[in-house]
Amino acid sequence: MLQEQEDKTHVTPKWKWSPAVSYRWTLLPLRLVIGFGFLLHGLAKWNRGPAKFAALLQHIHTPYPLATAWMVTGLEIIGGAMFIVGLLAAVLSIPLAISMLVAMFTIHIHYGFSAVNTVGLTSAGPVFGPPGYEINLLYIAGLIALALSGPTALSVDGLIFHRKKT
Repeated sequence: MLQEQEDKTHVTPKWKWSPAVSYRWTLLPLRLVIGFGFLLHGLAKWNRGPAKFAALLQHIHTPYPLATAWMVTGLEIIGGAMFIVGLLAAVLSIPLAISMLVAMFTIHIHYGFSAVNTVGLTSAGPVFGPPGYEINLLYIAGLIALALSGPTALSVDGLIFHRKKT
């Protein structure tokens, strides 16, 4: 009798997620957030002018600071946009991860791990110091996951890969 009740209450879904379909959809938000993150960081550099970013790069003794500033700004804008649409995500993960590693080891490492460093409190609210390397590590981890996973859902890479298979 108890067995009959359990069978009647069990609902079988009309569709099932296969592991291949599941990871493609579960990694989609990661791809979009990483893409938007790089795009918006690149646009911020563009809007302030790459020369201002070059001044920061010169301060940390980066060779060819103006050329590097333009290159990183372009990488973040174009790479971020391409990540959003899912085009060449695995290939783009390499230069984007390198830029995160450089930022982490030249700037953020000096401020500790936490991305949110509260250094004081005023009547207007908290005062924040420079961010640590936490965000860099999160970006790098996401880039590695996406590079190793293959095309995600709703990506140009997925369309190209699917066409090549058929």
